[in-house]
Formats: sequence, C-alpha cells, structure tokens
Amino acid sequence: MRGITRRTALTIAAGTVTASTLSDAATAAADAPAPRRPAGSGAGPALRTALITRVTPRNNWRVTAVAVHYANPIVLRGGIIPPSAFQVTADLGGQSAARTVTRVYPNTAARTNALPNAGRPGRYLIIELDPDDANAQASGTDPLPLHRAYAIRQVADVRTPGGDLVLAAGPLATRNDDVITPVVDDFTAGSFTDSTGFELAFRLYQPQGFVRSPGAATRYPLVVTLHGGGEVADNNMTQLTANRIAVTFAKPERQRRHPAFVLAPQIPLPRPMDGPDGTDWTDPKVRAALVELIDTFTTQRPVDADRIYLVGLSSGARGIFNLLPRHPHTFAAALATAGWGDPSTMGGITHIPIWADHSIDDPVVPYREGRFGRPGTWTLMNALESAGAQITRGEWANDLPKAKFEARSRALLNRARRAGSQVLFTSYTPGTTPVSPHFAWAQAYENDVVIDWLFDQSRTP
Repeated sequence: MRGITRRTALTIAAGTVTASTLSDAATAAADAPAPRRPAGSGAGPALRTALITRVTPRNNWRVTAVAVHYANPIVLRGGIIPPSAFQVTADLGGQSAARTVTRVYPNTAARTNALPNAGRPGRYLIIELDPDDANAQASGTDPLPLHRAYAIRQVADVRTPGGDLVLAAGPLATRNDDVITPVVDDFTAGSFTDSTGFELAFRLYQPQGFVRSPGAATRYPLVVTLHGGGEVADNNMTQLTANRIAVTFAKPERQRRHPAFVLAPQIPLPRPMDGPDGTDWTDPKVRAALVELIDTFTTQRPVDADRIYLVGLSSGARGIFNLLPRHPHTFAAALATAGWGDPSTMGGITHIPIWADHSIDDPVVPYREGRFGRPGTWTLMNALESAGAQITRGEWANDLPKAKFEARSRALLNRARRAGSQVLFTSYTPGTTPVSPHFAWAQAYENDVVIDWLFDQSRTP
C-alpha cells in the first residue's frame, strides 16, 4: 500500500498536477479503505411507526402493539423473529418503563394477526405487547398523550435461516407518530346544540352500505349508547374507549350481521346535576338535549324509526329507565346493565322489550337498593312484573367462557319465547364478575345471542 507524499499533496493543492502525480494519487486512493457505512437491511429503512391500541371489554383502552413501516417487504424465508430482538419503552406521565414484547412478525398492513403462525411477508413489522403490563393503558380520566410516547429499538440482527440479513440492529430508536385504534377510528366526531343552547358532543358510526350509497332507499337501525358516570368528560373519546358499549356494535363482524348507525353521545363537564337523583342522563338539560339529538338525527339520516334501540351501563342504564317511561313509543327495545330507577314508573313500559342484567354483589350500584334512593335492577324488574309484564329470569356466573355464557343466554331466551315474555333479566352469581362486580357489561355486549335478540325487536312486529 502506498500513501500520498507530503510533496504530492502540496503539489495538488497548488494546482500543478502532473500525469505521474495523478497516477500516484489514484493508486493511493484505490488502496485506501472506504469510509464505513451502516450495515444494510433487506427491508430498507424504517419509514414510520404507529401504536396499535384496542378497547377491551373490561380493561378499557390499552396499547397492544407497535407497527413499524419499512421501505421494502420483510421476507424471513421461514425464519422467526424472537421477541428479545426488540426493546419497547413507554414514556407516560413523566415515567419511563419497558413494555413486554410477546410476539414479532411481518404483515401486509398495520394490524395484528391472531393466528399462531402469523408472519406474511409485508412492509409492516408488528411488535405485539402484553396488554396486562402496568403501563399498557392508553387513557386515564382522559386519553393519554400517546404521540411519540413510545420508543422502539432493535437490539439484535434479524436474519433468514440461511444467514441473510433482514433487519439490522442499531443504537437508534424510532418513536411513534401515529396511533391506530381499530373500529374507534371509524367513528366520526361531532357535536349537537339543542334549541336551548345546551351542547352534547357525540361520536357516530355510519354503516358501510350508507357510506357507499348515501342516496339509496335502505333504512338502518339506530343504536344509541349511554355511557356510565365515569365517562362524563369533554374529550369526546372515552365514551368509546372506556368500555366496548359502542365499539362492539360497530366492529366489522357485528356490522356484517347487523348493519346499523351507532350514536354515542357524551355528557360534558361540569357534571350537570339538578336534585339528588338528577345525575348524568337524568339531568333535565341532558335528557332534553339527548331526545332532541335523536329526533334530529333520525330526520338527517335514513334511520328505521321502528328500530331505535337504547343501550346503557351503570348511569347509562339509569338513563334508560328514566327515558323509556317518558318516551314509551320511541324505542323498540333496550339493553340495561347495572342500572337503577323509579319503580313507580315501570307500569308505563310493560310493552317494551328489555334485557336487563346486574351482578348480585355489585357494590357501586347495589342490585336491590340501587343509588341515590332509587332501587336497583332486581327491584325494578319486580315492579315491572307487578305492573303486568312477564319477566323471564336467569342466574349464572359472569366469568363463564363465551360459548357457555351464550348457551345460558340462549336457553333463557328460548324459555322467554315459549312463555311469550319480552322482558329478560340476567343476574350474575356473587364473586364471578372479573375485575369488579360492577363491570357486569363485559360479557353482555360481546354476547351474540343478546345482540341478535335486540335487532330482532321492532315497534311494529
């Protein structure tokens, strides 16, 4: 190896370059080592990173995966990616802590794949995270600031079984610019100001048939979901993400079976209250605005006025038992979970199909005593029965596997049909409702038997 002499360097700098000098310099340049470059990656550089979140039946809104978008397809040729190849850190509320990586695989889109052998070649790398991590939450009272809150670093090379480099490890970490929440992202955000000037925020899911052909003659059912007291806020989000009451009606498999509009209003802060039981949906201002919103919506969209359904949990179920007696000819049916109300009004709704449920050991809204001096579901069902409605009752564990839970629901429904009953009441055995005895709704809104029953109801059967 020959180096460039000091004389040659000075000659080049002075501009007096001879042929032999150029030859010497070229030879030296050819022999000199090339500048070091980053190791190559079969998938090319990462372009963008997104969090994938999910609304769960009981654990609210969680960050469950990260999707990293690469320039080229990730082709493993039969190889697998160990979870230890990636480190994911969440920076939330001034605290930085690791997330647990459970699976890593490529995909053709920024979504998870539940199949055990997930791993189709694609430009997205899916890094699944343990949803039970203590720092997996995506919201507290309000949504957490998730944009750029997660750092993702590759700490080990990913190679094919033949040894070809697919993804190179490195010291640089990427951060998420996007947050993807399946189904929730399909809801549009809006607000409604009633004739008195009171404003309700809402989220709206519109069925795909309407979106594709808004001028068609098809009319769709309308599901109105009433959130619980914990979701009273000004964010127009937690009525969707705190539980699956609205999301479950908009998920693709449910919409394929029962296409419908889903309207999810949110009560604003400061929490309206007029009187000891004028809470949330029973507050006169809120109730009037809700009714006006429903009336307005049914004139603005192709809604089947004979198939408007009320669904509510906790104070939302209280809203149902308050609304139905005041508007006994508006709603085709209702699902009410863990509610309370006024027994004296039950005589006006004996004709309305209702499926109610409640955990017997609920400490938040007691099963018999209820809240604010208004009795719970058990007492309301007794009052409804005394007023002339035939009640079909059942009791089972709330932690049964889905198939067994639905089998018990189907048996109860069959009994109701044989008896000509259109009011069903499910009680959950003490000690069987996971997380909290108050969270009785988790199984109810994932229950195909109950939802099929709801959509079968019409004001003009």
